[in-house]
Amino acid sequence: MTDLWTLFLTAAFVDNMPLTLFLGLCTFLALSKRPEAALGLGVAMTGVLGVTVPLNHLIYRFFLAPGAWAWAGLPEIDLSYLSLIAFIGVIAASVQLLEMVLDRFVPSIYAAFGVFLPLLTVQCAILGGSLFMVERSYTFAESAVFGLGSGVGFALAVAMLASIRTRLAYADLPAGLRGLGIAFILTGLLSLGFAAIAQMAAAQ
Repeated sequence: MTDLWTLFLTAAFVDNMPLTLFLGLCTFLALSKRPEAALGLGVAMTGVLGVTVPLNHLIYRFFLAPGAWAWAGLPEIDLSYLSLIAFIGVIAASVQLLEMVLDRFVPSIYAAFGVFLPLLTVQCAILGGSLFMVERSYTFAESAVFGLGSGVGFALAVAMLASIRTRLAYADLPAGLRGLGIAFILTGLLSLGFAAIAQMAAAQ
């Protein structure tokens, strides 16, 4: 349990998708203008990552990994080259299901996402979660914890950025820093903070 808790904290803070691994910055910046949209994005990312990473682990282990078909007398079969296609298919199905649920039960968040909700299908942070799972040879439990921790870390980061941008909405900023300019600077400062956490963890 301690190891899983450590993995959760590592996924959320040390390997933070947008701020230390720089994955998913497109939606991270686009939907951090208002706290409501940022919260919706964080919940969506947590849900999709929490579902797709362990599900893709099962698909990879039992169907795609080298030797996965040994139970059928075909140990030489290696379908790992299909991993990318299979992972994207699972992610697309999960995002489509999420889109239908939000449209039916939370239309305000669905409207706030706009075109960015379908784009979660090709969100590099979501795909990165499954690829890291394969590269690091996580177990099923570790995959589930890593996916959930990555989603929580993304949600925390986008909520922090949205809160700061809301406070600065009426600040007297220089013309060149308004909008995306200040967003990039804030993202860099937050990234430095999370990078410091990563360095402290590496020193342990």
